[in-house]
Amino acid sequence: MTNSSCCARCSSGPRHRLAFRKPTSRIKVGQNEYTALRPFLPEQAESSVAAATTPAARLVLALAAVHAAQVAQIADLVLDDVDLGNRRLTIAGRARPLDDLTLKLLTDRLGHRRCRWPDTANLHLLINNQTANTTSRAGNHRISAPMRSQDAALERLRVDRQLEEAGPRP
Repeated sequence: MTNSSCCARCSSGPRHRLAFRKPTSRIKVGQNEYTALRPFLPEQAESSVAAATTPAARLVLALAAVHAAQVAQIADLVLDDVDLGNRRLTIAGRARPLDDLTLKLLTDRLGHRRCRWPDTANLHLLINNQTANTTSRAGNHRISAPMRSQDAALERLRVDRQLEEAGPRP
């Protein structure tokens, strides 16, 4: 090894001469413009309902719109979280009463699940072909896929429900 290079593979002189960028150089600093949330128009809600064509998609739509559940919370639901006899559903550790619509959608989904995967050991409420043979939950991306292209996406439905529970809008 010669004095002019730092290693046998490097011929760039005594140092590697690496240039580092500032990791924050592309972050824009300034005021973030927030838009006011507006209530859904009837046609936006109808298009989201029409996009939910499977029992799982209809249940996910109801859980976001009626119970203000996040996609990750919906994906984490297991069969023990559903108490049909007492009409209760536990979402993220909080028990909620089941309304008639959610109860019907839950029983439809459970019937579909029982017919489609009768011998599965997976205890998650929402399973698919990939997770039916495992014990893992379905991914957030797959659960929210039917609503992703809609004006009333799941997160917007959830926020709208929270705003409705908070009180009247000005």
